Amino acid sequence: MPFELILQNISKHINLTKEEQTFFVSLLHVKQVKRKHFILKEGEISKDSIFVTQGCLRGYTIDRDGSEHVLSFAPANWWIGDMYSLFTQQPGTMNIEALVDTDVLTLSRTDQEKLYKEVPTFERFFRIIIEKSLVSSQQRIIDNFSLTAEERYHKFCKRYPELIETVPQKQIASFIGITPEFLSKLRGRTHSGK
Repeated sequence: MPFELILQNISKHINLTKEEQTFFVSLLHVKQVKRKHFILKEGEISKDSIFVTQGCLRGYTIDRDGSEHVLSFAPANWWIGDMYSLFTQQPGTMNIEALVDTDVLTLSRTDQEKLYKEVPTFERFFRIIIEKSLVSSQQRIIDNFSLTAEERYHKFCKRYPELIETVPQKQIASFIGITPEFLSKLRGRTHSGK
């Protein structure tokens, strides 16, 4: 059942009655995103919060030179979105693409507001999720300035162990801010025990 995972995710932060769970689930939309297809493209206005139930999404931007910069990965049991676009309802800068065939649940911004009115504890839940996202983004910026490439790689491995062998090396390299060639050397040193 696709809703069990999201209800478990939510229960880590708030308690819901059966009626509140049923109401919440009634607002969700099940979507399948094929590998290399987009759930959101740069320039579009984000209308939904996105929760991954199976597979993996990545969020990235493209600079003026055409280089991709991976900002986030969302494996199963993770939330992802272009928060700037979702909250301002302005065109976004993120692309959100499926790395593999991926199943997601979406909650529209309109239904999220309805949820806040009907089940006010959801405001607490989404505040916690947004706070965690903000802390994670800030820590990533600090890490990029203060940690070596090797330390950033090890931190990535610890945070996303399920992605090490499944995500293309160039995307991992982009996420931690190094070249794919340097990542290959790092992986070689790590696996050879040097």
